[in-house]
Formats: sequence, structure tokens, C-alpha cells
Amino acid sequence: MLARVRRAGILGLGASIPEKVITNFDLEKMVDTSDEWIRTRTGVRERRVAPEGQTTSDLALAAARQALAAAGLTAERLDLIIVATVTPDMPFPATACLVQERLGAHRAAAFDLEAACSGFVYALTTGAQFIQAGVYDYVLVIGAETLSRIVDWTDRSTCVLLGDGAGAVVLGPVPDDAGILAAYLGADGSGADLLKQPAGGSLLPASLETVKRRLHFIQMQGREVFRFAVNIMGDAAQKALAQCGLTFADVDLYVPHQANYRIIEASAKRFGLPMEKVMVNIDRYGNTSAASIPVALNEAFRAGRIKSGDIVLLVAFGGGLTWGAAVVKWV
Repeated sequence: MLARVRRAGILGLGASIPEKVITNFDLEKMVDTSDEWIRTRTGVRERRVAPEGQTTSDLALAAARQALAAAGLTAERLDLIIVATVTPDMPFPATACLVQERLGAHRAAAFDLEAACSGFVYALTTGAQFIQAGVYDYVLVIGAETLSRIVDWTDRSTCVLLGDGAGAVVLGPVPDDAGILAAYLGADGSGADLLKQPAGGSLLPASLETVKRRLHFIQMQGREVFRFAVNIMGDAAQKALAQCGLTFADVDLYVPHQANYRIIEASAKRFGLPMEKVMVNIDRYGNTSAASIPVALNEAFRAGRIKSGDIVLLVAFGGGLTWGAAVVKWV
């Protein structure tokens, strides 16, 4: 029999960012673009890129170790590991299994979750439900990406946006008046073609032809994605807040997916939130997909921007199309 429903909350955070920096000025030498063009349209000044040999599991492992240390837990106490990523080390086994072995979390179940840039919110919601149901006590949730491996560095519409990184949280039981108060997830497969990596799966298996046609790289219809994002972020946020009887006026910090500064700014304006209540780091890291929100959340917490009792709103959108929002009352 399952235990009574209980609240799950964030006990510790961690992040791992590659050391190598590629600035807009570096990109000026690679594609037909400029620092001014990139900054005014995206807000990105630089991004981090993993060096040859550094994998998604490497970044995930480093972020996980930080989160466990912050939570005061050993890996042996973990019950479950979820890695949200679109850039696993390999199609299978799951990157979560590679992290599990290297952490020494031998009693933990492990699986990957793929919801593109919404992946962390999806994984956070999934992990929290195991705790709420009394099935598990401690769940490690990681968002990790090495997008530089699937970026077409000749395509100025995408290469200027993306970066590598990983962020992690440890979830565990918390008092009933704190933790993850609500979450809302959604998807619309009719928009699948707007943001995708066409080849490498069962539809277009890797071949000389798919490589020649550059189909293993990210493709995006930017204008359509922009319009979708501005609308869906507001809808998802409102629905998540309504579930726990809160409004935007109750939000102490808004941590959005770091996809584009103009999208972040437009959503904050729609919410009636001043930019002082918005966490932004896209200027330094670019869009790191599933790693975006946990990296920003970790940075905000370590900068003292989150304190006990604060209401933190997480909102993401991504390929699929997918979207999600979560409301967290900080422990």
C-alpha cells in the first residue's frame, strides 16, 4: 500500500559549466553575423562549449555531486535518478545509468527523459510524484546537454543561441507547507517540425546521405517558435499558479527557460513582474536546453536571490512542442 501523499521539495542544487567560452566576436569569424546582431536579437554575449572528450554524462555527474553535497546526502541514499537531455552520450543505455554507476548510487533506479528544453520541468514533476506517493524518498533530477555536438556551426540562426552545461537538484520529503506546490505540463505534436534534429532515429537512420544533407544538426523555425513561446509560457504559468491558489503577485523569483532575452522580457511583462524578479543568465551561457532552468536556479540560489519561504516560478518551452511550469515554495 502506498503511503499518504506528502510534499516533495528541493534539498540541494548543483551545476557544471564547461570552461571553454565562445564569444559573439568568435562567431563573427565563423559565420556571417555580428556581436550587435546577436545581442539585440537574442541577448546572448557568449556561450560555453564542452571540449572534445567531455560528454553529457561528465557534466551531469559533476552537477550531481554538487547537489548531493549541498543536500548532505550520499549517493547510496538515492532511490531514483532522472536525466533530462536531448544529447545523451549514446542512444542507449540511458545517460542516467552512466551517472548512476559513476556516482556509486547502486540502489537507485535510473532513466532518461526527453522533452527538449522543457525536459527539466518534466523531470522535476515526474521525480516529485514518486516522493509524493511515498514510493521513493530521494530523487536526483538532472538537466544536462552538450548541444555543441548537434549544432550546425555554419547556420547562424541556431549556432549563435546554444551552449553546453548541466544542472541538478536533489528532491526529498519536506514539510507540507513547502516544496513543489503545483506543476503543469503540456505538448502539441502538430508543431514538431518547428524545432527538431531530423536524422539519427528510425525515420532517417544515419547514412552517408543524411550526413551530406546535414540532417543530424538542430533545425529551427525561429519566428514561429518565438510566437509560440511568448503565448504558451503565460498560459502554463497561470495554470500552475492557479492550482495552488497563487497569482503572479505572489511570485518572488521567476526562473524561465533561457532561450531568448526578448522572450524572457515579454513573458515577464505579461506577468506584470519587474525584471528585478527575473533570473537571467542567457547572456553568459546561451540556451542550454534542459540544463537551462537548473543552471539558472542554482546560480540564483547561490547568489542569495532565493530564501526560505520564497515562491519560485519555473517555466519552460521546447521542441515537441512541449511546455511546463512548476511553482516551488523554498524550504
